[in-house]
Amino acid sequence: MLSVRIASALLLCACLAHGQNSVAQAKSSAPAPGFPVWLGGIDELHAAFLIESRTREDEKGNVQEIPAEPKAPQSFDLSGIDKTADPCTDFYQYACGNWKKDNPIPPDQVRWGRFNQLALRNEWLLYRELETAANPDAKRTPLEQKYGDFYAACMNTQLADARGVAALQPTLNTINTLGDRKQLAALLATLEIQDGTSGLFSFGVGQDQKDSTRQIAIAGQGGLGLPDRDYYLLQNPRQQKIREQYIAHMSKMFQLAGDTPEKAANQAQSVLAIETALAQGSMSRTDLRDPAKRYHIMTLAELAKLTPDFDWPVYFHGIGMRPFETLNVTVPGFFTTMNAQIGTQSLEAWKSYLRWRALHDAAPWMSDAFVQENFNFYSRELLGQEEMAPRWRRCTRATDGALGEAVGQDWVKKYFSPEKKENMIKLVTALEAALGQDIAQLPWMSEDTKKKALEKLALIRNKIGYPEHWRDYSTVEVKRDDLLGNVVRADVFADRFNLNKLGKPVDETEWNMTPPTVNAYYSPPMNDINFPAGILQPPFYDFSKDPAVNFGGIGVVIGHEMTHGFDDQGSKYDGHGNVLEWQTAADRKAFTERTDCEVKEYGSFETVPGQKLNGSLTLGENTADNGGLRLAYVALMDSLAKDAPGAVPPQVDGYTPAQRFFLAFGQVWCENIREQDARNRALVDPHSPGRWRVNGAVQNFDEFGKAFGCKKGAPMYPENSCRVW
Repeated sequence: MLSVRIASALLLCACLAHGQNSVAQAKSSAPAPGFPVWLGGIDELHAAFLIESRTREDEKGNVQEIPAEPKAPQSFDLSGIDKTADPCTDFYQYACGNWKKDNPIPPDQVRWGRFNQLALRNEWLLYRELETAANPDAKRTPLEQKYGDFYAACMNTQLADARGVAALQPTLNTINTLGDRKQLAALLATLEIQDGTSGLFSFGVGQDQKDSTRQIAIAGQGGLGLPDRDYYLLQNPRQQKIREQYIAHMSKMFQLAGDTPEKAANQAQSVLAIETALAQGSMSRTDLRDPAKRYHIMTLAELAKLTPDFDWPVYFHGIGMRPFETLNVTVPGFFTTMNAQIGTQSLEAWKSYLRWRALHDAAPWMSDAFVQENFNFYSRELLGQEEMAPRWRRCTRATDGALGEAVGQDWVKKYFSPEKKENMIKLVTALEAALGQDIAQLPWMSEDTKKKALEKLALIRNKIGYPEHWRDYSTVEVKRDDLLGNVVRADVFADRFNLNKLGKPVDETEWNMTPPTVNAYYSPPMNDINFPAGILQPPFYDFSKDPAVNFGGIGVVIGHEMTHGFDDQGSKYDGHGNVLEWQTAADRKAFTERTDCEVKEYGSFETVPGQKLNGSLTLGENTADNGGLRLAYVALMDSLAKDAPGAVPPQVDGYTPAQRFFLAFGQVWCENIREQDARNRALVDPHSPGRWRVNGAVQNFDEFGKAFGCKKGAPMYPENSCRVW
């Protein structure tokens, strides 16, 4: 549905985590890649401890899980350390070896790590609130009634199974009215604004990268059912097999919708032909990281000339856009390709494509046959997931995704105290001071550029825990007996919320993650760092522990997000969020030489046999990991010196503060991952795997080698290392 498309299209930020970015995102299908996603963050929040659960029947006869309370993650896990490993040779194995051995991947996960543990805990806490709010006989606030009824509708599997494809039939009927390819623009608008179905491309409103005070229309690539354009273009055996499986999956879905096997197979081939062409016209994820390559301001007349077979005025009128004269067409070549397909593909092929978009978007919320088939391809075949997540977790995520700031404002009242926010502010202040010191001491940067870097640092806004102003969902209609309708109406609300920003002042208080989310992000156009309440808990944030543990956990997270403002993308934006070169030519050259070192270094790391990382795609996250580790360490040492001047800090659990700092950092990234998911991430994820986020960062920081007494030249203490910030 649209909410995922809009989020991926317009969230120009850098997140801490790979994978899903909030408890919200419950779709198992992959969203079509739209606008560039700047998520530079930490890790994914796809959760799941193997916890015991019981079942019960509700008043409708639905069998529901009653999950037991999952154990809260520890901030510093001594039992997870593998002391048979040499930290100077493979620090990740030393920090996480026993944890990896003791924490196999649950069958309903494709990856299992510390983020997942905390995310599951947050989901369970949210689930308890939703279960209470879902009781129609309880005394409920208007907010509780809204999100409680949404959750109740999601849990009503009996009704979803009874309705089957009938729940989607009005949308399919609308698609069947297409009588001419010239009507495609009008139909896409209707599907978007009435049915919540994503279409051929991404369209929304975002900040103008040359003037961040303006909110402009933005059109970008999209329309793919596989995770990335490379899934269509690469000719290796694995991708060829995936395309064959994709055709089989689409055929099964069309048959579930009532088509004959022959018709279903023909429709699947038509869809693949259109999507392959769109993929050929799409820009790579690596190129999309360059602001200059995704910024092409056009007049409406120029857009019409680019795509003469698509009626843009009809589309804009259909989705209710305010009048505007220019827009950013992020990838003109994509729209040239789209126009060519409109002219060459048959009317029936386009109907098949749109029917597939509707089925693909709605599948997770329909009857069990659709849910299972959707899971079998997108999760089991593509990623290696063995079992589907339990319904309570899928519905918890879905509710958070649809009504996140309604659910969130009640959640933070219970689980995020004012004291946590105050302590977080102190940590952020300490990291800002460390970054200021780092900038002032950089050997490769001129004084003029240092001055501008410090000006940008001073302008960074810090948003902690939750929004200052909660989003108003009063216009979203929720019915206890209409799951798919609820999802559609919530998606259309999110779409309208975005489109209505056109020409309005930028809301600097707005958030792009919900409060329970286990992640964090930096937004270059906003020049702000955002830390949801969900991540401000163990193993990241625990004030029962010594400072070394917290600086190694949440401190590195803070430093990571700050560094995103100065990575290869963020450094192209000034302190006001505009793309503007503030480095001298010589400084930019020196900067690029240092980032090229990281590209080469991380590009040599092998994620699975025969599959190396894309050092260019992961450059921003790798730079943030390296910078965040260095900044947090400096902040810790400054804090210890201030608290006890001249004193030698005592060891705790047999480790010095420096060693505990690095261990706390390393253990944040302990994870196990299925091979299929690892191969997928190597193509689409801007984050490196946990092993290389840890080893790559510590081997570039000499203080690590000193802390563990490594000999110079050891793998984790090399003679030559990469350093940007």
